[in-house]
Amino acid sequence: MLGIIRQKAFRQSLQEIRPVASAWRSFSSASKEMTVRDALNSALDEEMSADPKVFLMGEEVGEYQGAYKITKGLLDKYGPDRVLDTPITEAGFTGIGVGAAYHGLKPVVEFMTFNFSMQAIDHIINSAAKSCYMSAGQLSVPIVFRGPNGAAAGVGAQHSHCYAAWYASCPGLKVLAPYSAEDARGLLKAAIRDPDPVVFLENELLYGESFPISDEVLDSSFCVPIGKAKIEKEGKDVTITAFSKMVGYALKAAEILAKEGISAEVINLRSIRPLDRPAINASVRKTNRLVTVEEGFPQHGVGAEICASIVEESFGYLDAPVERIAGADVPMPYAANLERLAVPQVEDIVRAAKRACYRSTQMAAAA
Repeated sequence: MLGIIRQKAFRQSLQEIRPVASAWRSFSSASKEMTVRDALNSALDEEMSADPKVFLMGEEVGEYQGAYKITKGLLDKYGPDRVLDTPITEAGFTGIGVGAAYHGLKPVVEFMTFNFSMQAIDHIINSAAKSCYMSAGQLSVPIVFRGPNGAAAGVGAQHSHCYAAWYASCPGLKVLAPYSAEDARGLLKAAIRDPDPVVFLENELLYGESFPISDEVLDSSFCVPIGKAKIEKEGKDVTITAFSKMVGYALKAAEILAKEGISAEVINLRSIRPLDRPAINASVRKTNRLVTVEEGFPQHGVGAEICASIVEESFGYLDAPVERIAGADVPMPYAANLERLAVPQVEDIVRAAKRACYRSTQMAAAA
């Protein structure tokens, strides 16, 4: 299994499938570009340099430079005491990481894919997430669990699950899902500095994607606040919420909608728990319509939670039913044609936004 994943990481630079880029991205004074991979690597490097308590552990994070090269160069710079290659035993090294956090260290634990975090879910939930509350605040657990989450390309059901909704349902955890290089760099720094356990959900297909980045973001003190969404594009007719790779799809959909006279506001959630409910509700109160987008399963998903928030706080502002776009309610198929049908596409978002704006009367089929 490990050899297969190594091959997959090696092939990544050759993959033809790429996230959607968009001219709607708004970055202040952005004159440079950085890949998400380099953004994550630089954030780890700077936080390790600034705080000797920060260390990395996981499968092949050291000598192999990371399965996705996120930890490239860090073993040579910080040595084997702070960049630890582990056996293929998620339950074992995650438990060690949580124990280290109990004693004041700041571990960053890498899962080669978050599907493998299921091997360690007892430590993540019962040992890390609940300890601060159960100790009446006496026990802090400053640990980050990071790695690729959700579908890549042709990796099958056991490597394609999105765990955003799973972990976001658990009190005691913070759950982050970056989209751009700015998100990746700023949110990972915030996660490492946070006193609580953070689940940091990356996307494999975004690692090699380049984004405009400003001098402000490149500053070592830069940090994105946890719990704050970002309006990637302002609009007045319909709100589209998304996270991770789906933000790019939402921005592309907004471009298409603009050509048809529909002004879409795109919200990059960035933080899944805590969720920026005020920002989402404020946007819906302005546009009076909502489309939620996610790769995960529709039942009990992130979009379902957003819908509940809107119904509870802004129902009177809605001029149309909320539209939810999610992955198909099946394990991810391996075949490329079926995989595409199981993952939300740009055209799905466009159709949903047009329905919300009464530009089309056909409703989505019930799951």
